[in-house]
Amino acid sequence: MEEKRTTSSLVVPDQGSKLSKKSQVTDMFDRIAGKYDFLNHFLSLGIDKTWRKRAIKELAKAQPNNLLDIATGTADLAIGASEVKGLGEIVGIDISEGMLELGRKKIEQRGLADRIRLEKADGEQIPYPNDHFDAVSCAYGVRNFEHLEAGIQEMHRVLKPGGLLVILEFSQPRAFPIKQGYAFYFKYMLPAIGRLFSRHQSAYSYLPASVAAFPQGKAFCDRLRQGGFREPRALSLSFGVTHLYLARK
Repeated sequence: MEEKRTTSSLVVPDQGSKLSKKSQVTDMFDRIAGKYDFLNHFLSLGIDKTWRKRAIKELAKAQPNNLLDIATGTADLAIGASEVKGLGEIVGIDISEGMLELGRKKIEQRGLADRIRLEKADGEQIPYPNDHFDAVSCAYGVRNFEHLEAGIQEMHRVLKPGGLLVILEFSQPRAFPIKQGYAFYFKYMLPAIGRLFSRHQSAYSYLPASVAAFPQGKAFCDRLRQGGFREPRALSLSFGVTHLYLARK
């Protein structure tokens, strides 16, 4: 059955391009890969590291034997998860070879090549069998799916029954004055700084646009429930700047 195109699926890095969202996102990340880690930490004032640690803490509670990290990028979450006791196999997938190349270098430098494997693969068509992973994670990647429902269904498919889903995603604060300050920073300052350092004209304009269009909090929990997940929860972090979503298969 063909998926209805959601608002978030219509938000793309280059509105003038005839390429699909998936192709545009792949090209965008290939082009900004070299500056991605620096800008991530700089633009979030380093708080993104705290958000990932919180996600990994939730993973540790589930005591998984294996983990699939979707949209792994340069593998920050996968590398952090390597510290989880008892976690053996860690697989990270991403559609950007440029990001994966940097991730592999980081893994090699940390001596983790025997623990973490990175593969070029699409989160909407995961190349693993049903009921394969104890846990699935995705940090700031679900809003980049071209077909959100397909991505959710694939995460559900590869999880073992009772397996844990852990998702980090940006959201929009709603409390005064955080809401107003965040909106100004996200709309004006972040794109300007991003363009200056990444030399990419649209990547950091696409970021706030994609966050604004993405379902957050209860709305995204409803999407997870519709995709077959049980007990979805949304935990607001840093005054609502990001959400940590947890659910079970």
